Amino acid sequence: MTGRSIRGADALAGALVRAGVRQVFSLSGNHVMPVFDALLEVGIGIVHTRHEAAAVHMADAWARLTGEPGIALVTGGPGHANALSALYTALMAESPVVLLSGHAPLGQLGMGSFQEMRQAELAAPLTKAAWTSSEAGALAADLARATRIARSGRPGPVNLNLPTDLLEAAVSAQGLPDAVAFGPAAMPLGATAAAALSARLQRAARPLILVGPGCMTAGRRTAALQDATGIPVVGMESPRGIQDPSLGAFGEVLALADCVLLLGKRLDFTLRFGKAPAWRADCALLQIDADEAEFERTRRAAGSRLEGTAAADAVSAIDALLDCAAAGRAAHAAWRAEVRDAIARRPAGWAAAASARPGRLHPLQALRPLQELLDVHPDSVLVSDGGEFGQWAQACLTAPHRVINGVAGAIGAALPFAIAARLARPAGAVIAVLGDGTFGFHAAEIDTAVRYGLPFVAVVGNDARWNAEYQIQLRDYGAQRLIGCELLPTRYDQVTAGFGGYGEQVCDPVSMALAARRAMDCGLPACVNVMIEGVAAPVPAPRQARVAPGERGVAHGGSA
Repeated sequence: MTGRSIRGADALAGALVRAGVRQVFSLSGNHVMPVFDALLEVGIGIVHTRHEAAAVHMADAWARLTGEPGIALVTGGPGHANALSALYTALMAESPVVLLSGHAPLGQLGMGSFQEMRQAELAAPLTKAAWTSSEAGALAADLARATRIARSGRPGPVNLNLPTDLLEAAVSAQGLPDAVAFGPAAMPLGATAAAALSARLQRAARPLILVGPGCMTAGRRTAALQDATGIPVVGMESPRGIQDPSLGAFGEVLALADCVLLLGKRLDFTLRFGKAPAWRADCALLQIDADEAEFERTRRAAGSRLEGTAAADAVSAIDALLDCAAAGRAAHAAWRAEVRDAIARRPAGWAAAASARPGRLHPLQALRPLQELLDVHPDSVLVSDGGEFGQWAQACLTAPHRVINGVAGAIGAALPFAIAARLARPAGAVIAVLGDGTFGFHAAEIDTAVRYGLPFVAVVGNDARWNAEYQIQLRDYGAQRLIGCELLPTRYDQVTAGFGGYGEQVCDPVSMALAARRAMDCGLPACVNVMIEGVAAPVPAPRQARVAPGERGVAHGGSA
């Protein structure tokens, strides 16, 4: 910035550097042009997307995969409004995203300024905090505050609105916040509380530790916690909760547990609100949470079964629990093995699953060949999005890193997720598994991937319908009451090729492995459009079933 006057935008860019930001995901617009100009000066990379929601989804995936704050930058008014829906996915995934939104000039508010909108009020229900900067000299401090809030306690998105007159105003070049100001505020678990909670868990016959989405990037810590305590630690980030296909028959062992520690995990619909028959009626609950309001919510659902609470962020709590881990870890060895086996369980019939329809594949036939590609590199990423096809992927595929649509249950983010994954994990395979309906939300981001040279493989399960909704209607209303579920059998591989990527269509299982390999090796954003039979999502295997030879079980986020 030498030799130039310092604008609010320059101070903001300097603060982004101080925060350790490497990438900004953005779509240009009038209100943020000063920020674009300032970012050029400091050398922060900008991925320029085709839709504002895609920019937020990319920032979300970046945050989940790196643990750094994900920064999305959009223009004001309609640009801000377009970005909002993606904030809900980030909020429910507990992802530290900062949405920087351009804003009408403060000096023109109430006068009918261009694209004037009450932006912070719109974003508030979808964020941990949302506000509009009110002083040019405070822009850097506002960014530090936004980043800290996003990363502290239970992580989540924050919206900071940037009026254009503040971005263009002259400010002092001195006084950027120190790097520590951008980090999370400490919320540790005290040693006494950690010891008491640990002792209660160790006294139980069948204890469990359940961690929420915010811990999914702390996989090594959760594995260490399980090893140190001997107690199964299970990560939960799916809207299907205890029916999460990647957790196999976890519901069976949850119903046997006599003491459960909710470690940053809400007692919500994903856990059937702690009620029988999903839970033992006398199962004791312990809870560690950064948001003390969660204790009252658990108390409303579980009453006196909530035996102990402690306010702390989940990652700090894991460290405190590790410090006081009991020495008698063998006490729960049999129970730990039972939980591990339940999560790994898959129906034996999956090994022979095949479609009876000519020219169609069963989802398992489409997905099995992908595991070999994911296994090649220790930094590979599996992105899974969509309804039934995505659930099959989560049930039968595993990778060192996984990004799914999460507790929000919203679909459509797979292609933006994959682009951010390629940036965050440049060496590993990036495979995005998505339904045909999902592809349509952000198809134009193939153009973004081509422009920036970010290759990945999108495997589209094409059953020419919104299959999750189809299955619900079929079950609840009958075959004569199906409506609004039909799609065309579109050639999504050709759509991808039209944007400059690589595409193949697969209609038989013999071709699948070679097509996936060619897509992986082409060096371009690639789409394998697989014509599948529209079957329902997988359900847990009965207790007597075990994983068939050659089948893989997945316990994502917890190493039980």
